[in-house]
Amino acid sequence: MATVNQEGFPVIKPVNFLYWDEKIYLHSSKKGEKIRDIRRGSPVCFEVDEPIAYVKAKGPACKASYYYRSVIIKGKATLVNHRRKKLKIFERLMEKYQPEGGYGEILEEILKKTAVIEISIQEITGKENLG
Repeated sequence: MATVNQEGFPVIKPVNFLYWDEKIYLHSSKKGEKIRDIRRGSPVCFEVDEPIAYVKAKGPACKASYYYRSVIIKGKATLVNHRRKKLKIFERLMEKYQPEGGYGEILEEILKKTAVIEISIQEITGKENLG
């Protein structure tokens, strides 16, 4: 996810995410540049790609290729403050990243000290090269 900092520079951070109810959700520390930028009203950009295969060059090096799918989202980020919604998002993140289960409950102290960011999608584009 990318924001624009106070100096006007784009800043990008790798994140785990959830797509749910036509919005993007991610978790974060409540401190740091990303949260300051969101609170200041910075626009956000979110990108995800799926590498499929690298294609070796046969002949000139410029014939090497890469098969992929990608999506770029531009939008507005806000912080989720409603406890029940934060808990639901954490549960869905765990289901996505650890679908086999085996983890305990989400502790109240974690809910209190972790930010949940909601990105409302204003523009979405996609690109793919499938060969």
